Amino acid sequence: MAKANIGKLLLTGVVGGAIALGGSAIYQSTTNQLGNANRSNTTSTKVSNVSVNVNTDVTSAIKKVSNSVVSVMNYQKQNSQSDFSSIFGGNSGSSSANDSLQLSSEGSGVIYKKSGGDAYVVTNYHVIAGNSSLDVLLSGGQKVKATVVGYDEYTDLAVLKISSDHVKDVATFADSSKLTIGEPAIAVGSPLGSQFANTATEGILSATSRQVTLTQENGQTTSINAIQTDAAINPGNSGGALINIEGQVIGITQSKITTTEDGSTSVEGLGFAIPSNDVVNIINKLETDGKISRPALGIRMVDLSQLSTNDSSQLKLPSSVTGGLVVYSVQAGLPAATAGLKAGDVITKVGDTAVTSSTDLQSALYSHNINDTVKVTYYRDGKSATANVKLSKSTSDLETNSSSSSN
Repeated sequence: MAKANIGKLLLTGVVGGAIALGGSAIYQSTTNQLGNANRSNTTSTKVSNVSVNVNTDVTSAIKKVSNSVVSVMNYQKQNSQSDFSSIFGGNSGSSSANDSLQLSSEGSGVIYKKSGGDAYVVTNYHVIAGNSSLDVLLSGGQKVKATVVGYDEYTDLAVLKISSDHVKDVATFADSSKLTIGEPAIAVGSPLGSQFANTATEGILSATSRQVTLTQENGQTTSINAIQTDAAINPGNSGGALINIEGQVIGITQSKITTTEDGSTSVEGLGFAIPSNDVVNIINKLETDGKISRPALGIRMVDLSQLSTNDSSQLKLPSSVTGGLVVYSVQAGLPAATAGLKAGDVITKVGDTAVTSSTDLQSALYSHNINDTVKVTYYRDGKSATANVKLSKSTSDLETNSSSSSN
């Protein structure tokens, strides 16, 4: 039975092939006849002379910023022989060939300032980390040498300096404290590197004040305040611009989430950028000092929202207090202890800024300088109180052997 069926199947295939061949021959013959008959009446196809106005708010916004968005190329020393070492005087039989530089990674950056013969670029620290040399590829195709003005590993920001000879435009920063969830958000950068430089993707502003955890080069983890967007973000977008509908930079693209922590679920549309107000504060300090000295309170803390109802009830807070930072411990000799803060206090404001998370506190605290005095509002045993805290110490004075957040 099996063999007979196979015979029928083979036969069907052969017959079908014959029909197909015959049909092909008939089709070709008919086509040739029709072609000969109608050749004199055939005219060539032309492009329709129709003009469509595609100028929109989106195209206008992208046009405003595109010349200020660049690719940042990170070159590092390689341990292997370079193909170009002989051109630059290397000897394949010498260990000096190991000093050759090769492109290690690429990211994006934004030109935000011109001053004399120099232009300044903001990017992510992780884009330039470990570099031996840096190049910046401008929107016009010119590749220029870049030097590091300063960087801040904590917030993942860096400032580079390049020649302004070929720089046409600089970006403008928007006030990120006035963002509206749902407003258009456009990412401009170099996903997957300079091959796709000045790629624009559109989405919306999905959320503000998201807490994003970073792992620094030294292995320590920190949290930054970030804005969230569903505009497509890919490797290489890091350091690029997230802009509003006016073409103003509302954030510097920093990261995205692709899977859940356990890797079990794929995630789409969760991209993050460092808010422009935070960026401006950091780059101004980097331009001046090349580094960031941040004031510290000297406390370990936990978000009130993370406590169970049983634990939070023991704090005796008024029902109107729904957010804040619970002081877990106070480090002796640091500003919080000197000002009289104690474990169990619930901080709700730093200056005039309400704080409901560690990132809120960091943003409020880091807007001040060392030796500034700031008013801290807190609750103790259910009663509101304030303390004038002199920020005489920096984050370098903090104890680090704690699993809870510290500042």
